[in-house]
Amino acid sequence: MKSDLVIVYHRQPYEEVEENGKTVFRENKSPNGIVPTLKGFFGQVDQAAWVAWKLAEDPSNPGFERQIDINDSFGSYRVSRLPLTDAQVKSFYHVSSKEAFWPILHGFKERYNYDPVDWSTFREVNWAFAEAAAAEASDDAVVWIHDYNLWLVPGYLRQLKPNVRIAFYHHTPFPSADMFNVLPWREEIIDSLLACDAVGFHIPRYSQNFAAAVRSLKGSKVSRDMPTDPAMARKGAALADLVTPVAIAHEGREVRMDTNPVGVNFNYIETLASTDEVAEKVKSVRAELGDCQLVLSVSRTDYTKGNIEQLETFERLLQRRPELKGKVRLMLVSVGANRNMTAYEEVQQKIEELTGRINGTFGSFEWQPVSLISSAIPLKDLVAYYRAADVASITPLADGLNLVASEFCAAKGQAPGALILSEFAGCAVLLDGAIPVNPFSHASMDSALDQALAMQETEALDRMKRLRQSAARWDIESWTQAELALFRELGQAKTS
Repeated sequence: MKSDLVIVYHRQPYEEVEENGKTVFRENKSPNGIVPTLKGFFGQVDQAAWVAWKLAEDPSNPGFERQIDINDSFGSYRVSRLPLTDAQVKSFYHVSSKEAFWPILHGFKERYNYDPVDWSTFREVNWAFAEAAAAEASDDAVVWIHDYNLWLVPGYLRQLKPNVRIAFYHHTPFPSADMFNVLPWREEIIDSLLACDAVGFHIPRYSQNFAAAVRSLKGSKVSRDMPTDPAMARKGAALADLVTPVAIAHEGREVRMDTNPVGVNFNYIETLASTDEVAEKVKSVRAELGDCQLVLSVSRTDYTKGNIEQLETFERLLQRRPELKGKVRLMLVSVGANRNMTAYEEVQQKIEELTGRINGTFGSFEWQPVSLISSAIPLKDLVAYYRAADVASITPLADGLNLVASEFCAAKGQAPGALILSEFAGCAVLLDGAIPVNPFSHASMDSALDQALAMQETEALDRMKRLRQSAARWDIESWTQAELALFRELGQAKTS
């Protein structure tokens, strides 16, 4: 049976493990995260499918079933597993997506690497995703494609299945036109995205950037716009935009602009934070800290995330204020990703060198100023650290949204807490009550950390109340309902 909703995303929607010599498809442990979030849409339709890749030595004879049926707590759905070789994954994902697209999306032109890109392989893989999606979709299905590594899928899918409704969602920033146009394949990418019925972004600034790129390459203009929702219109913020584009007129049709930030599962995190298990962990952490204030920073190991700048700021704090020796600690969670990529290995090495230098210079037998965690922490333990922390310092140089900041707010409950938040994280235009910081400025980083550490409880409680209200406003349920409403509108447009 064909599907009414087809989600196209590179990851499989479960954990595939071996148990007693048999392959088992295990549900994701936590309902928090993009995969379980997307699976939540399956309960809204009669028939659904998911398209992802799976490694195979020989795609023509992959050694696994291409289509499997899954029945779990989210419902029944089909998974179409696209067999890709190691070489294909390295070319289209690790090279084209991560070495060429990723730095441009985040504004790091100096890290852009065009030379190793094999564009024919990128096209080939995107065509295979489009074919798999077309095979699963009913004639009037919604096919929902996620993220920049599948940029060419909409255009190919429109050729294969002209009447389906195609939506695309970007989980990253979308850069300004002059930055995006560094890509030599810019027009092919934009042509593909304009084959969509709707193109989605987290915040108005990214939607405006996309509209500017379209105008620069195709001459097509925004046909409808509206004042930005006051809850995300922070005047003076680096990523604020007071006008939100709604549609682009292109070749006699309108392409919807879907501006809708993904949120966290606020209620789940809040409930988890109040469990006895988390409370015991918080008690243990605070007992180990003693009188120390805990500054917590959580991110992936990536040059966009500002981990190095975070450590340098903490080092300057200890140099400027020797009276804080033994009084403050930094817990830096920097989870390694794409370890086979040189750029990330260099960042990890620098993080480890800085941590060693700070601990060697300022630490003692009784007090280690920096704790570096480079492996993933189970959510319940992470929530306990959020709860125990006095300050969360989230200072990416560029970030599409950043859900860690909202997780921190959800976990704090009625407890006080200070949030230092980069102006260049998308969530900075959503979360009211954070201490804004420019991570490119030493003075800004230093003063923000001083302010957070000196914050009185009354102010910290007031700020956290506002932060929690805005994080709850932009939670995952809000995003889900807005996306479902968009799908309904697209269906009505097709029949009108």
